[in-house]
Amino acid sequence: MPTLRYTVPPEKSGVPVRHILKAELHFSARAISRLTRTEGGILVNGHPARTVDALQTGDELSVLCGDLRPPREQPLPCDVPLPVVWEDAHLLVVNKPAGMVAMVSSFYPETPTVAGALAYQRGEGGIFHVVNRLDKGTTGLMAVAKSGYVHNLLRRSLHTEDFQREYRGVCLGCPEPRHGLIDLPIGRDESSTVKRKIRPDGAPSRSRYEVLAEGNGRALLRLLPETGRTHQLRLHLAAIGHPLAGDWLYGTEDAALIPRPALHSFALRLRHPVTGEVLALSVPLPEDMQRLLAPK
Repeated sequence: MPTLRYTVPPEKSGVPVRHILKAELHFSARAISRLTRTEGGILVNGHPARTVDALQTGDELSVLCGDLRPPREQPLPCDVPLPVVWEDAHLLVVNKPAGMVAMVSSFYPETPTVAGALAYQRGEGGIFHVVNRLDKGTTGLMAVAKSGYVHNLLRRSLHTEDFQREYRGVCLGCPEPRHGLIDLPIGRDESSTVKRKIRPDGAPSRSRYEVLAEGNGRALLRLLPETGRTHQLRLHLAAIGHPLAGDWLYGTEDAALIPRPALHSFALRLRHPVTGEVLALSVPLPEDMQRLLAPK
């Protein structure tokens, strides 16, 4: 099981184990309680420790950070290709294809899932917590934590300098100005269980865009979401009159052109919540989106 190791600095000498677990390693009270009931859950210099024990300069605190309980439901393994772009003991980053959802949902009960594809690759018993979920039709980079602990840390860093996402989208027409900020609140559309809409009482929602190229009456955009609302980029582009190509929900469905909204999670820059390493990853634009701009 993955383990965290923390060496006590001079300024923390004398503080109890519980303080380090909460203030420095960001364990919740519930997680700490579980660790105290787990053999080898908390060690100091290789020996079992209590949360009230005082630490001294140079002590090494070792803490299990994997899930101490198996998930209630195991994902159904599915034999669907899912490239892994980066991985260590705590998390992995995949390049999600179109037509796959993060987890099983009532909207897509028969659709292949990221968790199911990983379960097929890795065998039973794996722990997979999706961090930045992508719509079924959206391709590209998606971070997956291997424990609830790492998942919680990554979720807390979303939309900060420690977790930045960059998308590519192909829209109909070309926005003017060629770069800008779309600041429009988003809320539920009462007429649909899926659809969202721009509404004054909606949640604050901001998306930055930049035109990178044009072709065939369409534009390739660099998209930077500053918030993370459902369907945010799709809805914001439709709201300024330039919906994504193939967006059946907020634009015009055209399966012959592209059978999905032309949106791709192109780049991911994140600070590893355990090691502190900064990961800067990117994956090329998929072929179906490249065709939208290619000369005829």
